[in-house]
Amino acid sequence: MNDIINWLNGYVWSPILVYLFLGLGLIYSILTRFVQVRFFREMIKLAFKGKGSKAGVKSFQALTMSLGSRIGVGNIAGVATAISLGGPGAVFWMWLAAFFGSATSFIEITLTQVYKRKIDGEYRGGTPFYIDKGLKLRWFAIISAILTLLVMGILWPGVQANTVSLAVQDAFGISPAITGIFMAMMLGAIIFGGVKRIAKSAEIIVPFMALGYIIVCLIILALNFSNIPSVISLIFTSAFHLNATFGGLMGSAVAWGVQRGVYANGAGLGSETFESGAAEVSHPAKQGLVQALSVYIDTFTICTSTAFMILITGMYDVKPEGMAPITDKLGNVAPSLYTQLAVNSVFPKFGAAFLAIALLFFCFTTLVSYYYKAETNLAFIRHHLRITSIWPNHLLKAILLATVLYGSVKTAATAWAMGDLGTGSMAWVNLIVIFLLTKTALKVLKDYEMQRKAGKNPVFEPVKLGIKGADFWEKEYRETEQDIPKESKTAEAVQ
Repeated sequence: MNDIINWLNGYVWSPILVYLFLGLGLIYSILTRFVQVRFFREMIKLAFKGKGSKAGVKSFQALTMSLGSRIGVGNIAGVATAISLGGPGAVFWMWLAAFFGSATSFIEITLTQVYKRKIDGEYRGGTPFYIDKGLKLRWFAIISAILTLLVMGILWPGVQANTVSLAVQDAFGISPAITGIFMAMMLGAIIFGGVKRIAKSAEIIVPFMALGYIIVCLIILALNFSNIPSVISLIFTSAFHLNATFGGLMGSAVAWGVQRGVYANGAGLGSETFESGAAEVSHPAKQGLVQALSVYIDTFTICTSTAFMILITGMYDVKPEGMAPITDKLGNVAPSLYTQLAVNSVFPKFGAAFLAIALLFFCFTTLVSYYYKAETNLAFIRHHLRITSIWPNHLLKAILLATVLYGSVKTAATAWAMGDLGTGSMAWVNLIVIFLLTKTALKVLKDYEMQRKAGKNPVFEPVKLGIKGADFWEKEYRETEQDIPKESKTAEAVQ
């Protein structure tokens, strides 16, 4: 089974896909005149503006839901794997992928808002929605929804659950099966509460867990402050084949840096479009800017913190000859081991426990977000197949909980291989689609900029821009606007 998955990954994750991420990100950066730089201050302001409504959540909740998805094993185990297989130079390519990926994220999230809909009284949006209304390819949209449903319900949850269960076993000696049962019970308590409970839990947990992790990272960096310049030098020289030790790994550095970077921040995959479709905003570009910020938060804070901890303490071992596994003392494949050793080097015997707790928080919020993404795609399928029964939703919840239990005890190598296959498959679909819809996203950005220059609070009117298929904005936005609290409109108007 593992051999078959690895064989498929060889085709899905060919060098073409790696350079497609970088190439499209560069193109979008140029076409938007580096929107990720010009609007950086506004990204921060917009993240904390506005309120939710009966149908949608506020921008900050959508941001934290998305960050809950982005911040997971990719930020800890993924970074360690990239360094192990691509050398320290992989970190540079992870940064570059994030910088260009921020522009890509702006494009895909703006399209998500343009073509979002209200289904069963709640906002829904994402890749299948803009394929359906933007490209007028409903059959392809349904295939995309089924693919995402498979990835979010089966392929990705196993990676998260497996990484947590092994970390808890290593730190506390608790059986993976028991950890799996605990996670399934906690996850069930959240996902049976609906999108509002998911958004509220993310709003509380995500900032807390990210801050705690960064504080520990900063302490380790502070205690090794004198080594920071040499680490930065190592990253750059390794990235460009200038370092004698790691120079021969430049190709691997690019491949693993981009692959693990994209897995961590989600830019271009389409995986982060679904939470953004639930946001209550007056103009699609607003949420596009907010989500562009989340790519920065994920990569330049969490991923970079992990990378610097590993490199500054010297707790890594580069394995250029293929997929040599990183194993823990129990013989389990454990890519997060380097991070654990880095923490242990400063806080003896603390690393395993800290990492296990951090992963438990990180991965739990990620699992919650996976359910929301899967449910959104299921809602799209049900809507078009006219399935009114609620049983598919209950079946989805049961499958996800079962996947968490199974993923907790299966081998890590298989879990990561399946996760990579899902990541690559979604990327091919989404990158091609947003490229075909580039013109629409650029129109929206231009409209946003013109309204801002005129001193207005931007409001989206697709008919004036010649954009077709934005049914929500044409028919329902004015009605929904009545549900938004007055203080929210006032806050937006004075931004």
